[in-house]
Amino acid sequence: MEILNNKECFVQLWLQLERTRQLFGEQHKRFCIRRVLKDWFGSLATDDFIWEVCNLCEQEGLNELPPPSLCSRTHRELLRAITAIYLGIGIRKVNIKALDAAYYIAFPKSKRINVNKKYYIIQK
Repeated sequence: MEILNNKECFVQLWLQLERTRQLFGEQHKRFCIRRVLKDWFGSLATDDFIWEVCNLCEQEGLNELPPPSLCSRTHRELLRAITAIYLGIGIRKVNIKALDAAYYIAFPKSKRINVNKKYYIIQK
């Protein structure tokens, strides 16, 4: 698996994440970060690699993950951390606009990710 910091690659990662979830469901396996990384990267998914990804996305490695189409932020941070660790770049250098745009392509009927949206409270 080759990971790049662009929209085309992120679309493939979102779709691969959903395929992995479905495959694990069919095999009655836990859909968690540790198992996803072991499945995707094989021997490259060492304990240190898994720990770094979990630390960056602030999640536990063995906790069950919800479907990507329902809980987009959790998976967005996971893919962001995987990209940063795999490419050896900082998490802030991951192209978040491309990652969000890829989510809309992979899951067109899902709720939009609006992390950078500013909310203003109007006081009367």
